Amino acid sequence: MVKSSSIGELNERSREILRRVVEAFVETGAPIGSRTLSRSLGMSLSPATIRNVMADLEDLGLLYAPHTSAGRMPTEMGLRLFVDGLLEHGNLTQEERQQIQAQCAGPGHNLTEVLEKATGLLSSLSSCAGLVVAPKGTQPLKHIEFVSLGPGRALVVLVSTSGAVENRIIDVPMGLPPSSLIEATNYLSAQLVGRTLEQAQAEISKELREQKAELDGLTQRVVEAGLASWSDLGAGGALIVRGQAQLLEDVQALEDLERIRQLFATLETKDALMRLLDLTDKAEGVQIFIGSESDLFGLSGCSVVISPYSDAEKRIVGAIGVIGPTRIDYARIIPMVDYTAKVIGRVAG
Repeated sequence: MVKSSSIGELNERSREILRRVVEAFVETGAPIGSRTLSRSLGMSLSPATIRNVMADLEDLGLLYAPHTSAGRMPTEMGLRLFVDGLLEHGNLTQEERQQIQAQCAGPGHNLTEVLEKATGLLSSLSSCAGLVVAPKGTQPLKHIEFVSLGPGRALVVLVSTSGAVENRIIDVPMGLPPSSLIEATNYLSAQLVGRTLEQAQAEISKELREQKAELDGLTQRVVEAGLASWSDLGAGGALIVRGQAQLLEDVQALEDLERIRQLFATLETKDALMRLLDLTDKAEGVQIFIGSESDLFGLSGCSVVISPYSDAEKRIVGAIGVIGPTRIDYARIIPMVDYTAKVIGRVAG
């Protein structure tokens, strides 16, 4: 029967063997046997003694044997115990710090560009997929268009400078002439292109209320409908993911490939974005979710290391991190994510 354990319940010998099993798993992804451990420990412990300790750790739900006589691997509970009680965080190299600084705090970049670069850099440095929840209203727009869908319906298309496309279907007055859609497109293009929606929305609404915009009644109704349809745009920000191909390098079976495919599908949903924010919104610092601990990523058998970042008012406005197999190098990745989040927080502020 699996029991919940704390690191304080384990003696020094059990802690050391658990540490070595986890470290071997992180390095190779393969189980490790008692004979190999006996040689690597440099302690006067026979393989038989180590097997007994490993059996005890298995009884506690911290290790398991994937195959008969195949050695042991850590369970998710074993990984959690290791991360919480045994892990010694590494330090970033000076080169890594400089790389992160250069990508995240370099001159001439807006926040969206910084987040894009930081996500790609985290993916490269960690050999995992990098992900970031960008705060709402940070992406300047480069194209706005109203497209007729037939009587009483129109499509509003917004394209940001990062290439993200948002579509909204709106109701428009019956019998609306094509010229009104063109006029609405031209008006909003002049107001919005090169600016964020958040920057321009209040000003446009005020201009319409005070009737300063030189628009006929039908066109003004189209513009108002468009603004109303965008009220929820970016309410949770935007989710940027880079380096998904890194996750495929650890795939060893068809069922693993299917789990990764499901993960990719999950990351494309708005629900994923909101739930990622929920994971970090009520906590400070780096959060670690191992396998099934997160129902968002549990089915994929992945771990998430993620940290919120704040603006100048200390409000959490987004989150950045990595997602990878449960055997990611936690000691290296945790300080990497933490440092990157802090640098981005200074830019966001």
